[in-house]
Amino acid sequence: MMKVNSTVHPGSTPIDPAVIQAFKTAAEKRGNGYVPRSRHLNQDGSAVYINRLFLETSPYLNQHAHNPVNWYPWGEEAIRLAREKDLPILLSVGYSTCHWCHVMEEESFEDKEIAEVINRNFIPVKVDREERPDVDSVYMKAVNIMGLNGGWPLNVVLTPELEPFFGGTYFPPRDGERGALMGFVNILKRIGQAWQHSRDTLEQSGASISKQIRDMSVAGAGTSTPDAAIFSKTLSFVRKQFDPDHGGFKGAPKFPSSLPSSLLFRIYHRSGDKTALDMALFSLEKMALSGMYDQVGGGFHRYATDKAWLVPHFEKMLYDNALLASDYAQAFEITKDPFFEHMTRDILAYVRREMTSEQGAFFSATDADSQNLKGESEEGFYFTWTPNELDEALGDELSRQIQKVFGVTGPGNFEGRNIFSMHQRPGVFADSGQTGDQALWDQIQKARNILRDKRNERPLPILDDKVITSWNALMISAFAHAARILEDRSYYSTALDAAHFILENMIKDHRVYRSSKDFEMNTQGFFEDYAFLVQACLDLHDTSVFFKQESDWLNRALEIQSWGQGLFADEAGGAYFMTVEDDPFMIAREKVGMDNAIPSPNSVALINLMRLYTLTDEAHYLSEAKRLIQVFAPQVEQYPHAFSIMLIGLDMFLHRTE
Repeated sequence: MMKVNSTVHPGSTPIDPAVIQAFKTAAEKRGNGYVPRSRHLNQDGSAVYINRLFLETSPYLNQHAHNPVNWYPWGEEAIRLAREKDLPILLSVGYSTCHWCHVMEEESFEDKEIAEVINRNFIPVKVDREERPDVDSVYMKAVNIMGLNGGWPLNVVLTPELEPFFGGTYFPPRDGERGALMGFVNILKRIGQAWQHSRDTLEQSGASISKQIRDMSVAGAGTSTPDAAIFSKTLSFVRKQFDPDHGGFKGAPKFPSSLPSSLLFRIYHRSGDKTALDMALFSLEKMALSGMYDQVGGGFHRYATDKAWLVPHFEKMLYDNALLASDYAQAFEITKDPFFEHMTRDILAYVRREMTSEQGAFFSATDADSQNLKGESEEGFYFTWTPNELDEALGDELSRQIQKVFGVTGPGNFEGRNIFSMHQRPGVFADSGQTGDQALWDQIQKARNILRDKRNERPLPILDDKVITSWNALMISAFAHAARILEDRSYYSTALDAAHFILENMIKDHRVYRSSKDFEMNTQGFFEDYAFLVQACLDLHDTSVFFKQESDWLNRALEIQSWGQGLFADEAGGAYFMTVEDDPFMIAREKVGMDNAIPSPNSVALINLMRLYTLTDEAHYLSEAKRLIQVFAPQVEQYPHAFSIMLIGLDMFLHRTE
C-alpha cells in the first residue's frame, strides 16, 4: 500500500485527520502498484503531498492529487470553505490528455513558491471538463466576455459567490518566460492584493460578467421556423470558407468538426448539388491521408495545427473517432468507394483494440504526450519515427518502401522526427489498374502491423479510461451505422455490448450518470448524455430492424426521452437546458444550440424528436420539435454554419409527412 504522508502544503493548514484516514483507505484500494505523479517524492517513492483530488475517480483530477497546491474538487466543501474564509476561488479546468494542461502543471502547480501563493490567497479548485462540461462552459463564456480566446487549461478567479472577475488560459510561471510580461505568480499576488484593497471593484466586475452569462444562456426565441433557403445560405458560406487544396475550412488550426460533412451529405441527398458532396468527400480523403490520422495504429488525433492537416496535437478523443467513423461510413454508403469502407473499418478496429474495456464500454481518450528515450515527457514521440528506427524495425527494403509511401526524410517534419502522411491514396483504391498496387498495399499493411508492435515497446501515452455516457453513445451509434451500411453483424455486437454496459452501469433511479471509473459512477448526467443515449438507442433499433432482429431499443429510447423531458425541458419556453434545475452551484442554466467539437444536445434532441414522431406518429414529439426550432431560429438564421446538426433536424421537420 502507498504510504500516506500528512505534509502540510506550502501556505496551507494541516489536513483534517478524517480526510487523512480517507486517503489511507483510498491508498489501500489502489494497492502497491500505485505510482504518484509528482516530482515531489520522498526517498521511499511516496508522495510528499496529497490533496482531496486523490479521493476522486477522474484520471485528470488524480494527476493533480500530489501537487503542492492543496486542490479541492468542485463542490460544496470548497465553496463553503471559500465563504467561511472569505477568499476567492482559483478555478482551474482541464482534461487528462491536454498538452498545455500538463505544461502548466509542471511549470506552476508543481512549483512550491507558486503553490504557496495559491494556497495562502485562494481556495484552489480543479475541474475535469469532461466530467463537468457545465462548469467549463459557463466559465469559458466568462473568459470570452473578458475579451479573451478560450482554451485549456482554463484558469478563472471567482468570488465566493462563484462570480468570475479574472481569467485566461495558459499562463507562463514568471515574468519574461515564454514572452510573458507578467508571470502567473505575480498575477496571483496582484489579485490577492486587489481582493484585500479593492474588493468592491472585483465584485462589481464579477456581478456584471455573471449577468452577461445569464443573459447569453437563454436564447431569445423566435416565432417562426427557417425555411429551405437556409440550406442555400449555409452552402454558400461553406463554399467561401472551403480550402480547395487541403479540404476543410481555410487556415489553421483545422478541426475535423469545422466542415459539416453530415450536413453536406444531407444537402446533396435533398438537392442533388454535387458541390456539397464533393467538398465533403475531398475533405474526408485529405484527412485520411494526413498526419492527423494515425497511419500506423488507426484513429484520428484531435486537430491539426497547420492548414495541410500534417502536424496534429496528438491526443485522441473518443468522440472525434465516433463522429468521423460515421462520416466515412456514410461516404461509403453514398459512393460505394472501397477507400471509405477501409477508413471506417480502420477507425473501428483501432477503437476495438485500444479504446474498449473488457466489459465492452469505450474509454475516453489517450494523451498527446509520452516519454521519450531520455525519460522526458514529449508531445508526439510515441507516434513519430526516424529513418534509422524504420530500418531497424522493418529491414532495409521494406523500410525504403514505407519511407517513400509516407514521406519520411532524414530531417523529418516534426522536431527532427517524422509524422507519417500520404500525398495520394494507395493505388489499390485508385482504380489505376497498375500491377503491383495490391502487392504494395499488402506491404503497407505488413509494415503497419510491425510498427504498431514496435512502438508499443515505447512508454504508452496515458489512457483516460473513464467511461463517459454521451461519448459512448456516439460510438455506439458509429458501430450501429457501420453494421448496417457495411452489413457486418460484428459491429452490431460491439454496439450492443457497449449499450448494455451503459444501461446496466450508468443509470440509477431513472437518472443517467455522466461518467464512471472502475464501476464507480460520478456526476449525474447532463442533457447531452440523455439526448445522445436516445440517439444511440434509435440507431440500435434501426440496425435491429435491418438485421431482422427483435429488440426493445425503441422502448428504451422512449423511456430515456421521457426522463430527459422531465429533467431538462423548458416547458414554458421550449428546447432543453444543459443542467437540471436543482444545482445550487451554477450561476447560469444554459441552453446549448451551437455545435462544437461534438453536436449540440439540442440539435441531437431535434433529430430524436423527429425520428420518434416518425416511428410513433405521436403529435407531441412534433410539437416539441417545432418549439425547439423556434427557440434557436434567430441564431440559426444569423449563423447557420454553426448549427449544422440542427439543420439536419430542420430538414427532417420541413420534409415530414403528417
